[in-house]
Amino acid sequence: MSFTIEKREKGYLLFTIARSEKRNAINYDVMQGLTEVISLAHDPTIKALVIMGEGNQAFCSGGDLSVFHLLKTKEEAYEMLSEMSHILYKMMTLTKPTIALLNGTAIGGGCELAIACDFRLAREGVKAGFVQGKQAITTGWGGGTILAEKLPAAHSMKLLMDAEIQTVENLKETGFIDHIYSNDDITACETFMEKLLAVELSVLESYKMMWISKWEENKLRERIEKEVRNCSVLWESDSHHKYVQNFISKKIKK
Repeated sequence: MSFTIEKREKGYLLFTIARSEKRNAINYDVMQGLTEVISLAHDPTIKALVIMGEGNQAFCSGGDLSVFHLLKTKEEAYEMLSEMSHILYKMMTLTKPTIALLNGTAIGGGCELAIACDFRLAREGVKAGFVQGKQAITTGWGGGTILAEKLPAAHSMKLLMDAEIQTVENLKETGFIDHIYSNDDITACETFMEKLLAVELSVLESYKMMWISKWEENKLRERIEKEVRNCSVLWESDSHHKYVQNFISKKIKK
């Protein structure tokens, strides 16, 4: 199994991407797991959803290119990108607080997964970056559009256009990271959520709906769809296929 779902006694769901040997890269199985946990999170006994990666090296290294390299055309790419964008939009518009617990590096699509959550906590020393530009594509799961919605324009543009891996300190300055911790991952997360989990669920949901209503009015879903279509066109470019081939070749040589 590429993921685990655990209901914690404090009243939240913990989703763990269990692919540490692949730096917790997302494949179709993980996508199915995210769909499943979002559905389970609607349970009235659940107050929050937390997502983390297995081990202590990576939160999520984005899409698994050893799987997705089989997607050659824009139509094939669109199918996968669209499916994942729907998952992230469902997560973003879940009526309960969501937390990305960056217990390791977040790269590319891993940052898209993180920005779709309401809060992002990161362990000291962690690095993250929207590196898609170096792969000759853009964000394609909706992460760029979501980033533009949540961060000031100059900050979000710089993160996307530089396509560099950033230190956790830089990411906190931009607003991408909300809190940096140095102790145990789960302990730090539960401390961060302590007051939040003490509030009535109906109150949490009412507050969350304020942002969901705003995103709906701003046509966020339609804007994400444009991002997906743009990325699918770039996906079938020679430049992107060359990057993927070089990536796979290096992996095989190792």
